Amino acid sequence: MKTDVIPLGTASAVPTKERHLSALAVERKGRVLLFDCGEGTQYQLLHAGLSRARIDAIFVTHLHGDHCYGLPGLLSTLALQQRTDPVTLVLPPGGRAMLEAIPGAAPADCPFPVRITEGGEDLTAATVYETDEFTVTARPLAHRTFTMGFRLEERPRPGRFNPERARALGVPEGPAFARLQGGEPVTLDDGTTVRPEQVLGPPRPGIAFAYVTDTRPCDGGRALADDADLLYHEGTFAEDLQSRAVQTGHSTAREAATVARDAGADRLLLGHISARYDEPSTLEAEARAVFPDAAVAEELRRYSLDPRTKEPGAANSGT
Repeated sequence: MKTDVIPLGTASAVPTKERHLSALAVERKGRVLLFDCGEGTQYQLLHAGLSRARIDAIFVTHLHGDHCYGLPGLLSTLALQQRTDPVTLVLPPGGRAMLEAIPGAAPADCPFPVRITEGGEDLTAATVYETDEFTVTARPLAHRTFTMGFRLEERPRPGRFNPERARALGVPEGPAFARLQGGEPVTLDDGTTVRPEQVLGPPRPGIAFAYVTDTRPCDGGRALADDADLLYHEGTFAEDLQSRAVQTGHSTAREAATVARDAGADRLLLGHISARYDEPSTLEAEARAVFPDAAVAEELRRYSLDPRTKEPGAANSGT
């Protein structure tokens, strides 16, 4: 089952005619996770063909307005639509207080359960959201204010089932095959027990996606990006403005590429692009000089991650 990463907003600080404020959606099995929610995110969700009703969780990196001012409006819309399903919010310190101060966005005013996890200044690494199939981990980044980055990682999948081996062990085809594929042992008529590990190959890894913005290159960002199939990392400035990047707590495109290379990521998308770059080809070229599989993120484009491409002999089918 593939996962689609859809950048919704790739601008830094202020929107431009071509770029919107920070937001990115991950769609998996028809459900949506939203990372950051800058002003105008609702419009971008519509343009991307993503249903607001299918958003299960929203992860906010920090409380600078270009990353969170769209959240009160989105919650208000969900309330107007009489949503009943719960929504999880993972927020930096002060996030809950911000929402409680805005009529219509306060969790107590919403007609659906709002589950808030608020990161703390003592954060090192924490699982902030999980299902039976994946986890989302948060780590601190290095910005001017407390900021979190996130990593979505699928749990390992069972190894491939070997039907020939199962038959050789006397397992009848049908429900017994299915139970073994699902990880359950099967007891045969003669009392012999066949265990899943006897007929399954080694566990197969799932995909990993890292969302790292706004930040200087740092240990937290590199840990989130470790062996990621796709890394979305801010590349706010070109290398000639590296001193400006240091001053403002941001990264250059070249620095983002260095993080991707050193972390062993497969692909890099550059985001959080300064409004001074009408044409971001300079940023892309600087990144590719360090890490060839780098590109400036295109808003509304679907970047597909398929766990099958991680298996031996498979080709990367990402778009």
